Amino acid sequence: MEKMLRNFFLYLAGNKTLTKMAKKYGLKFGASRFVAGETIERAVQVIQDLNQKGIKVTLDFLGEFISKESEANEMANNTIRSIKYIGEQHLDAQVSLKLTSMGMDISDEIVMRNMRKILEVAKTYDVFVTIDMEDHTRTEQTLKIFTQLKSEYDCIGTVIQAYLYRSQKDIEQLHPLSPRLRIVKGAYKEPADVAFPNKKEVDENYKKLVRTHLLNGHFTAIATHDDAMIEYTKQFVQNHKIANDQFEFQMLYGIRPERQLELVKEGFNMRVYVPYGTDWYGYFMRRLAERPANVGFVLKGIVKK
Repeated sequence: MEKMLRNFFLYLAGNKTLTKMAKKYGLKFGASRFVAGETIERAVQVIQDLNQKGIKVTLDFLGEFISKESEANEMANNTIRSIKYIGEQHLDAQVSLKLTSMGMDISDEIVMRNMRKILEVAKTYDVFVTIDMEDHTRTEQTLKIFTQLKSEYDCIGTVIQAYLYRSQKDIEQLHPLSPRLRIVKGAYKEPADVAFPNKKEVDENYKKLVRTHLLNGHFTAIATHDDAMIEYTKQFVQNHKIANDQFEFQMLYGIRPERQLELVKEGFNMRVYVPYGTDWYGYFMRRLAERPANVGFVLKGIVKK
């Protein structure tokens, strides 16, 4: 049943017609639990509240299905606007973005131009930028672009997905760059020939990737809501005397907020991924696909309203 629900919501996430309808009719039906709002001003309020609680943030202006250069340029400009807000209001925040939203599916020239424009501003405001990872068909191109940009800018990192077979090799190949990496399990529906088919294998690979990157001496973001992965990391860094400033835990806005505060009180760095914007539908569906409990959260919210 859980697998059927996951596949159902992932199917909905990729539906372009429903995405357009969601943008038209606004942030409703429980999505506000996971999305900070439709405007940067609302997102800033959320960041300030989280910062006051000792929680860091990575901010993402949501965008799906970019097919025109003008749309990619607009996405880049909105990301630059986010960076300027973070810098000028002295927020404890970074930004995250998808290369497809910057024009990767259109042309290399467009995505590289937009990324360099963003990173120049990020360098000026001392704001870190993380390139999110997308489905497996875009992994190779994403890492190629990241590698090129990392040779030009220090303020950039990317994401490695534990459910892909290739990820251990990717970490080893990135090692000479001393990259800051976010390790995630993965949120897309992938075929069995490229991804581990069951949770146990994904979990074991997740631990392996965390071990490898930490022991290589690089900053590691452990992005998970899974207590088993959190406890594993806490024990591992203690056993290997890894300093707290070499890693942080990351979670999604609206999911396990109490646990986030617990980790802060325990003295760990905690960063929350805060998305905002009108193009929230695909992101929202993937959050529902990740955990059946999220569907319960949404239904309760609708009933309360």
